[in-house]
Amino acid sequence: MTGEVVLKKGIRAMHPQKFGLWLFLISVVMIFISLSSAYVVKKSVGDWVYIDFPQMFNITSVIIILSSISMHYAYLSAKRNNIKSIRIGLAITGVLAVLFVIGQLQAWGELVESGFHFVGNPASSFVYVFSGLHIAHLFGALVFLGVVLTNSFQYKVHSKSMLRIEMCTTFWHFLGGLWLYLYLFLVLNN
Repeated sequence: MTGEVVLKKGIRAMHPQKFGLWLFLISVVMIFISLSSAYVVKKSVGDWVYIDFPQMFNITSVIIILSSISMHYAYLSAKRNNIKSIRIGLAITGVLAVLFVIGQLQAWGELVESGFHFVGNPASSFVYVFSGLHIAHLFGALVFLGVVLTNSFQYKVHSKSMLRIEMCTTFWHFLGGLWLYLYLFLVLNN
């Protein structure tokens, strides 16, 4: 299945599951736009502190980009019916996602060691909220990735059955882009 549904001859519509995913992604965008706006408004109050962001955030940014590449590799492998490469790409993506989460938690530890706690100044609170919400969404993506990986071992992911891996890839690229936006937003508005 390619993710489209034929309604009538020549008329195509988005698959309902893909449509649901896009509605979910739009709601996530709205949440982070709201938080970004709140950040800018709160920063204008004047009790803001400059945060020296942990180097680990740079490392996790590279990790999330690499995970997006490995996810896309799995997607392209599915289009070519290369089952072994699908599994390898999905497994690498999962490992990189776990490394990303571990890195984010280490970055939180570095923030605490530098005196930036969740409670206290709003500048550091926003860093934890942005990062924490992103991690929560990444856990959801990891569950989805696990389902697709399991499906690949059941030979349910291939060029004639692309819906789940297409959706997982879309979600994964979205989360990668979201993290890059969040990190750049925080650094540029520090």
